[in-house]
Amino acid sequence: MGLLDGKVVLITGGARGQGRAHALVSAREGADVILVDIADQIASVNYAMARQEDLAETVRQVEELDRRALSISADVRSQEQLDAAVSQGIAEFGHIDILIANAGIWTKARFWEMTEESWNDMIDVNLTGVWKSAKAIAPHMIERQTGSIVITSSVNGLEPGMDYAHYVSSKHGVIGLMKNIALELAPYGVRCNSINPGAIRTPMTDHQGAWDMFAGHEGGTESEMIEGGYHFHALKGHTFMPPEVIANTALYLNSELAASVTGVTIPVDAGHMLLTGVNPDPVK
Repeated sequence: MGLLDGKVVLITGGARGQGRAHALVSAREGADVILVDIADQIASVNYAMARQEDLAETVRQVEELDRRALSISADVRSQEQLDAAVSQGIAEFGHIDILIANAGIWTKARFWEMTEESWNDMIDVNLTGVWKSAKAIAPHMIERQTGSIVITSSVNGLEPGMDYAHYVSSKHGVIGLMKNIALELAPYGVRCNSINPGAIRTPMTDHQGAWDMFAGHEGGTESEMIEGGYHFHALKGHTFMPPEVIANTALYLNSELAASVTGVTIPVDAGHMLLTGVNPDPVK
């Protein structure tokens, strides 16, 4: 018996990275999945975003686990597209039990130098997109008097981060949004929680810009990023973590194990928030 037997999970940003991990962990535990992803590039993002072939690969991997998967190309910045995705998912599966609002982007610039386009895209995807995703699913969950929503925040929802004020603002914002969603949906039996990932190795964090940030200089290497990851965490042996650690936490929050848990945010950060800066002497 799986922890999500008979459930249907809708995942935004489901094509790869943390989204794919959510899909596979949910499927492993008995759920069918609806994968929503823009599967296209946003102009202000300077790393390669997911493509249609990434969506198809996640579908393939879910089906290998003998669960059903529906992929939908949709932009979380569009309420119309999200509403249509929810309607399509209900038509396909009959119900949707869980929303994992995972879609997000990351870019880097000093706040006084970043473009208005970069700021707007970050807030529109990472914060407004979560609101629109929850708005799309809420009437269905209210009607059924049950449901679980899990939102991806970040340790940067709890602390600042140099050179990405727009990302920090969006991730602080979704924690406040989560608490209000939890409060307003509680009378209908619907729960809402969020997760604060530490350094997770996904395509969003594994590119030249991220290598440079963790190396502390331009022309950083992958190995320097991995070394920087050790200094980012307190817990022995932890550098960049696999996305499954976040998916496993979402699994708990979406399961009956957390039936009485709502309105909380859980850091999954290998002790990062215990540090007063970086770890000067990590144990590897």
